[in-house]
Amino acid sequence: MTILEWPSALWLVRHGESLGNVANAEARRSQALRLEVDASDSEIGLTDLGADQARAVGRWMAELSAADRPTQVVVSPYIRTRETARLLIETAHLDDIPTTVDERLRDREQGVLDRLTGAGFRDKYPEEAARRDYVGKFWFRPSGGESWADVALRVRAVLLELRLTMPDERILVVTHDVVILIVRYILERLAPTEATQWSGQLRNCSLTTYRRAADNDGMHLERFNDVTALERHSAPVTAND
Repeated sequence: MTILEWPSALWLVRHGESLGNVANAEARRSQALRLEVDASDSEIGLTDLGADQARAVGRWMAELSAADRPTQVVVSPYIRTRETARLLIETAHLDDIPTTVDERLRDREQGVLDRLTGAGFRDKYPEEAARRDYVGKFWFRPSGGESWADVALRVRAVLLELRLTMPDERILVVTHDVVILIVRYILERLAPTEATQWSGQLRNCSLTTYRRAADNDGMHLERFNDVTALERHSAPVTAND
């Protein structure tokens, strides 16, 4: 039986603060039912603060030894993740390493709930809100959207492909909060409620990192939702949904 090698390291970075994050925070403050955004979810870009956060992670990564820096980059195709990756890579002087865009690392699709706040969801779809309460956050699939379990299916495929095509590599993945929590769910064999308990808590441009076990028996968590890079380089810390 062939034993697949794990990557030697996995660096998961959530995108910097986005215009959608700011619109969501404002909608909650004003108790609005809907976010005021003009672009589709995939086209929402970073704020100036989000760009500063991405550069701060890049400056921190530039300080690492050559033996500890990423050797591959894999990124979600959404604008906010691609902008984060571009700024990080430029600042860290990682321009010479391969970058792959993978649509399976996109954010969870909201379907009919797109641009609705929690209050808007309950107001417009009270029966669906009751169904979510009944089946649980992990399993609930909005019409036209995805459940957390659906995201897990595509993330499992990504992790398998990384083992097949990038063994021994140190891989930087720039993606979204739910994807990062699903990686934890898969690699650490968490219960669904353990994965969803951190929903809405991942900070923009936070780092979650894994190292391969010495015996190749999986990946071991080193840091989670870490903002040391932001604090060291004086970038504001934000934790917007």
